[in-house]
Amino acid sequence: MKTERKTALVIGASRGLGLGFLKEFLRRDYHVTATVRAAITGAGLEDYYEQLTMDTLDINNPHLTEAFLARMQDRQFDVIVLNAGIYGPQGRGLSDATAEEISHLIMTNAVAPVRLAERLAPLLRPETGVIAFMSSALGSLELNANDGSVLYSASKAMLNRLTRSFAAAHDYLTIINLHPGWVRTDMGGPNAPLDVETSVRGMADVLESRAGKGGHEFLDYRGKIIPW
Repeated sequence: MKTERKTALVIGASRGLGLGFLKEFLRRDYHVTATVRAAITGAGLEDYYEQLTMDTLDINNPHLTEAFLARMQDRQFDVIVLNAGIYGPQGRGLSDATAEEISHLIMTNAVAPVRLAERLAPLLRPETGVIAFMSSALGSLELNANDGSVLYSASKAMLNRLTRSFAAAHDYLTIINLHPGWVRTDMGGPNAPLDVETSVRGMADVLESRAGKGGHEFLDYRGKIIPW
């Protein structure tokens, strides 16, 4: 007797790590619901049409978010990955970036993902599921007293802090903040040592190994603990 497919929701799956997660869960025979801001082509997803539901979402747009949540209200997921994020103003720091740029960075990387997670929490199977936030070791205060990506790092540190509060309010869930490693994506650049496939395969292994176990951890793609 064939068992029912597990289900995954990937927020922000148009490229990079999000698209990598989408493909990895498909390879693992999940039914995947994935969100993008605009339609994607040429991603090699044609063979998985029975396992894949694509949806439209901009996590900073309240109207699109409410419409998306209405479409999701009867769903249940084993894995929820909140991947949407941006690097922010390139080559500029606190004194050079505009207020609008900083505000957009903080909203996209920290506030909007946790707000959305609060609404998605009832859709996760608590006994067997796991919810993941895409963080970064750059958000670790202990590891990064001084670095060159101050605004991006600050946005991920804020994400970590907000997820700590989210976890305290949802202590019946399993919650993981993920560090993907330095990956060859548009954000990571061409000199990064890791390819997307290696990173997401490792992170998917981490999520499956922790699913349903409870608690809140900050882990890299190999399962190694990252200090907050």
